[in-house]
Amino acid sequence: MQRDNTGTPSTPTGRVRHRRRSNEVVPDVSANGGKLLVDDRNKYKSMLIRAYSSVWMIGGFAFIIYMGHLYITAMVVVIQIFMAKELFNLLRKAHEDRHLPGFRLLNWHFFFTAMLFVYGRILSQRLFNTITSDKFPYQLVSSLIKYHMVICYSLYITGFVWFIVTLKKKMYKYQFGQYAWTHMILIVVFTQSSFTVANIFEGIFWFLLPATLIVINDIAAYFFGFFFGRTPLIKLSPKKTWEGFIGASVTTMISAFMLANIMGRYQWLTCPRKDLSTGWLLCDSGPLFKPYALTLPGWVPQRFPWKEFSVLPVQWHALLFGLFASIIAPFGGFFASGFKRAFKVKDFGDSIPGHGGITDRMDCQMVMAVFAYIYHQSFVVLQSVSVELILDQILMNLTFEEQQALYTKLGDILQERLIGRS
Repeated sequence: MQRDNTGTPSTPTGRVRHRRRSNEVVPDVSANGGKLLVDDRNKYKSMLIRAYSSVWMIGGFAFIIYMGHLYITAMVVVIQIFMAKELFNLLRKAHEDRHLPGFRLLNWHFFFTAMLFVYGRILSQRLFNTITSDKFPYQLVSSLIKYHMVICYSLYITGFVWFIVTLKKKMYKYQFGQYAWTHMILIVVFTQSSFTVANIFEGIFWFLLPATLIVINDIAAYFFGFFFGRTPLIKLSPKKTWEGFIGASVTTMISAFMLANIMGRYQWLTCPRKDLSTGWLLCDSGPLFKPYALTLPGWVPQRFPWKEFSVLPVQWHALLFGLFASIIAPFGGFFASGFKRAFKVKDFGDSIPGHGGITDRMDCQMVMAVFAYIYHQSFVVLQSVSVELILDQILMNLTFEEQQALYTKLGDILQERLIGRS
């Protein structure tokens, strides 16, 4: 995504700022004055820095994808920590913090409590499937799963009491502001990121394809805007242009259809992970990933060399992913732009050269991850009760004695039915 040009006025007294502030007034006309950015030689240096950082990020991302589900989840956790750090610092005031020793630690207490709650609910079943049948690990994990909500609630109440005890006269407004700000960050970061982790274990395909489409849309919008952009798209981001938006949309749609065909042919990407192991996955990926021949209609010119294509059914779903990534997901970036203007900062951080902070790169990804999960659960997953699902619930929620009683009861019921049929 393209960024706004900003000045660097002095930092207000008592505020910790790791980003440049901006007093920029959004112009009503094109920010380029009708000129192409490609004609501005000063922009080439920033483009090269941005491209260099992008190569490193894409390379690291590809390596983590190759390593598998657990490593991807760990990457998401690291990204969440950096996002929380950048957002916590956004309203931090050094003067007030000096009078509240340990107050920063309270933010992280709530953060890791939320992390335990969210990931405990998502990964508990997979953790249960991973442990051995040894009695001690079984009892330990069973207890953790059973009392998971109690543990999380106890930690939250501890933080709540901690907050009340640390309240100081003349600092109430700042402390309650930080308390509210912390909870808003937790909602934004964890509510949306939890969908990302859920997508990973449904099959890396459902995480990788949406994430890749956002990256492609981001890069395409930048280059189309750089070389052809003249018409401003939205006042919140005056450097974004209609030329970049339309060019990126076409590129993303084509990429979605092609990438779904490539990714959908690898079981490692399409198989769901039901435990927390790191072994190679082999499964029946289902009808969505079984190719069929698509014959072109008769109105296609005869000189066209290909009359038949091998297509995966999932490619038609991918087109809707591409449409959303092109039209709706960019509004996550527009929201972030408006948010930064409200606080007069250019970027959320400076951890990625040429790009800003981690939060600057994740704005559209968060919106896309939620859509991918909801779409997958609504239109892809078959909503039916399976023997495997029932067994999982029995193993998780019943004690060993209750499982034995259920086994005996089922045996009696089946025996009665067999006698009735004979």
